[in-house]
Amino acid sequence: MKKTLVSACLVGDKVTYDKHGHYHPLIKELLKYYELVPFCPEVEGGLKIPRKKSERRRNEVKNEVGLDVTKQFNLGAEKALNICQYLNIKMAILKEDSPSCGVHKIYNGLFQGRKIPGQGWTTELLTKHGIKVISENEIEDLLKIKKAEEDRKQAKGKPQK
Repeated sequence: MKKTLVSACLVGDKVTYDKHGHYHPLIKELLKYYELVPFCPEVEGGLKIPRKKSERRRNEVKNEVGLDVTKQFNLGAEKALNICQYLNIKMAILKEDSPSCGVHKIYNGLFQGRKIPGQGWTTELLTKHGIKVISENEIEDLLKIKKAEEDRKQAKGKPQK
């Protein structure tokens, strides 16, 4: 079973800035095909739970009171990459919209509640190093592909009539 990095909040860990988790209902289904390695780059980078909300803007991350937390986001991203390299992880499933883990969208960095196209700090680093990153919004499609592969393998193993 292939190891896959997953945002810790998606498995229900209460690691978000506001001390919540974002348990995804298809996590148990993923366990049929992948060994999940939960990870929160913000916490691993040294940020506390709860913490001030942060947003990425270009090449920096600041929290809602203006404190630059880029160093912590960078450290968390580097730790995520190290884990992937050490465990030979080739895919990550990360939390969309997050300043660390956003895959397709992040908040605009102005704390206006507006989302823009972009990647979180960790997603960007993992992608640069050849690790495939998908968001939780793509889990259902991933599972459909895995089930189709499984069905094809089973069909090949059955005797023809």
